[in-house]
Amino acid sequence: MTASTLAPRAATFIATREHRRFQEFAHAVRRHRYIGLCDGAAGVGKTLSASRYARWDLAEPLLLTWGLREDSDAKVYAALASARTLFYTPTVGGTLRELREELRLLTSRVEICIDEHIRTRRPRSSSRPDPLRSTRSGLVELLVIGEAERLSSTALEYVRDQFDRTGIGVVLIGMPGIEKRMARYPQLYSRVGFAHHYRPLQGDELSFVITRHWRQLGLTLDDADFTDSQAIAAIARITGGDFRLLHRLFVQIERILRINELTVITSDVVEAARSTLVIGDAI
Repeated sequence: MTASTLAPRAATFIATREHRRFQEFAHAVRRHRYIGLCDGAAGVGKTLSASRYARWDLAEPLLLTWGLREDSDAKVYAALASARTLFYTPTVGGTLRELREELRLLTSRVEICIDEHIRTRRPRSSSRPDPLRSTRSGLVELLVIGEAERLSSTALEYVRDQFDRTGIGVVLIGMPGIEKRMARYPQLYSRVGFAHHYRPLQGDELSFVITRHWRQLGLTLDDADFTDSQAIAAIARITGGDFRLLHRLFVQIERILRINELTVITSDVVEAARSTLVIGDAI
């Protein structure tokens, strides 16, 4: 198994409104067995939501190592049995052979885990079963592919063929404009039944997430304190609702507070934290 299946480093998960919308979208694709397209700017939380929906944050270590069984594995089996979803991120320049082998292996392992959960009364052995053993197929109902722009035309045709042959739902996640690219492939595009645009944090929800990060630093937040209000306004302006950038900024804020032995987040602290980050022009 290569690193292509690994999800990117992510912040502590926060169930935002956009995540709820993504859940509804993914569930509709899974239930109706269509192809769905999800687009959104970099950093808004698409991959984090997909990983959470598939419970990949919990299952990935087990699926990649596939070593001796542990008592905690039962949690993973239950989570995968509930999600019935496989999350995959292709490598840059990956070959069709690599895609086929990794999807086959991951599908087999996820189905074994689901099967283990279903057979809860079966006596447990001392080691995890062979990933190629005979088990019930069709237990995975949804395939979510992140960074779908990385897929070649041949790889996209393979995904479409798998969709036709197995009846599995497919979600392709990418940057804005992915819909136009997929429209170049009529056989695939005609099977698209749902589209979802993942939006950045806004308004009260952005304030909620900022407050959550703020309190995770062990600091109190006073809406009536002008210094706090200034700092919040600066954070909102700098991040523009970008979920990933918000996390990165607070990591630097925490570092600056610790180094300077400060206990208050001011606009100056926020600007100092910003100066340590590489931020695109879009922000």
